[in-house]
Amino acid sequence: PQVGLDLEADEMDEWSPIARVYDPLKCGSIDGTDSLPHDKAVVRAMNTKYRPNEKVVGDPHCTIFVARLDRDTNEETVKKFFEHYGKVKRFRLVRDIVTGLSRGYAFFEFEQQSDARAACREANKAIIDGREIFVDFECERTLPGWIPRRLGGGFGGKKESGQLRFGGRDRPFRKPIVTSQRWRTSGKEDGEQRRGLTHFDNYERYTERDTRQDWRYNHRRRSTKSRSPEQSRHRSRQTTRSRSRSPRRDKKNEEQET
Repeated sequence: PQVGLDLEADEMDEWSPIARVYDPLKCGSIDGTDSLPHDKAVVRAMNTKYRPNEKVVGDPHCTIFVARLDRDTNEETVKKFFEHYGKVKRFRLVRDIVTGLSRGYAFFEFEQQSDARAACREANKAIIDGREIFVDFECERTLPGWIPRRLGGGFGGKKESGQLRFGGRDRPFRKPIVTSQRWRTSGKEDGEQRRGLTHFDNYERYTERDTRQDWRYNHRRRSTKSRSPEQSRHRSRQTTRSRSRSPRRDKKNEEQET
């Protein structure tokens, strides 16, 4: 079930699809409202005290991050592509220390902040050597609370890994579901009220409910595989009895015999 949260009006005004402060717990949620970590990497990121690398030089607001490069793409190709947006002050294609092979991402520092903004805005999803690249501003020195991917943080990720991170440019937060009406009427004349099962206030309250009631609000028919053997036998006996005691079917059988 999808968990709904009661958010106040001022909280919705402050909501943003892009994370303004990096919180591993919130970035591990599709809408940034989780109260419990859903994988061990989130727990590792929550327990990590990370400090930006002091050896990194340059203006962070003029630095962009380029990822998803082809492993065979060299420095000259990447630098020539981004020189169209302005004068490059520093450039580094990250390579493996042992093998010396490219790791598929690089950093560019432009002399002008306007050039960095233009490159970040226009070069994202561009094609270099047959690969669609991803471009964003540097997060390590510009986003408070940043935790890198190797420590369980970061943004993006692959769906197959089960460790998606939201709040970035690639995967922004989805707007949270607001359950402003906690009770609703069932439409009966007596005005009886029932609890809506579409959204729940929180996960803990949902676990206290009787989950056997959920199937009533699911319009899909239950398959026989989910029934126990006793339920299946009971169902088959009811079907057999109802068919044998149908007056219309008995009358039709008599007409066919005559």
